[in-house]
Amino acid sequence: MNEKKVKIREVGPRDGLQNERQWIETEDKINWINQLAETGLSYIELTSFVHPKWIPALADANEVVKGVKRNKSVSFGALVPNERGLERALQVGIDEVAVFLSASETHNRKNINKSIKETINILKPVVYQAKLADKSVRGYISTVFGCPYEGNVNVQRVIAIAQSLLELGVDEVSLGDTTGIATPNQVEAVLQELARKISLETIALHPHDTRGTALANVFAAYRLGVRTFDGATAGLGGCPYAPGASGNVATEDLVYLLEGLGAQTGIHLERLVNCGKWIQNKLKRNLPSHHLQIALASENKEGFHQ
Repeated sequence: MNEKKVKIREVGPRDGLQNERQWIETEDKINWINQLAETGLSYIELTSFVHPKWIPALADANEVVKGVKRNKSVSFGALVPNERGLERALQVGIDEVAVFLSASETHNRKNINKSIKETINILKPVVYQAKLADKSVRGYISTVFGCPYEGNVNVQRVIAIAQSLLELGVDEVSLGDTTGIATPNQVEAVLQELARKISLETIALHPHDTRGTALANVFAAYRLGVRTFDGATAGLGGCPYAPGASGNVATEDLVYLLEGLGAQTGIHLERLVNCGKWIQNKLKRNLPSHHLQIALASENKEGFHQ
């Protein structure tokens, strides 16, 4: 493994937009994704095939996946909750499948309306069918570092869920700091315990920046050997079922940090920042990305612009 090479998973079009109250037109989503695909990103999560009544902001999943310009250097992924969601995703030609559950029973029931055990049983045929269709699969575990309903989450439960996902055939497990509650010491403690049972080569970190600790947590994980990180351009995001959860770490801030540490991301930072400007204009509000706001300030522009 190239110790300097880092994979950045862009989740803005899915995790970034899923919590937006303002409807983004389908053509605008497609346009934005096409721009993101020209930045050097190797993975973009386009949408979610969850029923539209649960995630209305992504009700146009089929149209978005069909409409994006295919790029051989970019893998396009989507979130799927069950076999029906997988069927829809495969029909429109998705490249990669993502499944999800929580490390906390309460959050899992509010998010999926099922227990963790029931969810794993539902995901088993989803992963099997996805692999049968020659698709790679990643598994998200939410509330790894704390739950808005239950508080602390036992790390052994996280390990058991991660092992269950890998046993199902998942290629990569993404650890979600859903409410942005984690601190670097906690990230280190969880990863060190996890590494006793699971190779960190199969682990990604999905940090939210609710309390301003996302980049510090990325640094802690990178120092321990994690080489895959999730980000959302411009710092978009939040979880509809986690009160107080704000955006993901901004992908451009993530790139700046990791390349400053000597990592190789393969991403063109200026193009990525331009993608952030574009989506900020569409949403007509300031987004939390540090790099984006610095770029706008250097152009003598305040916030979103026409």
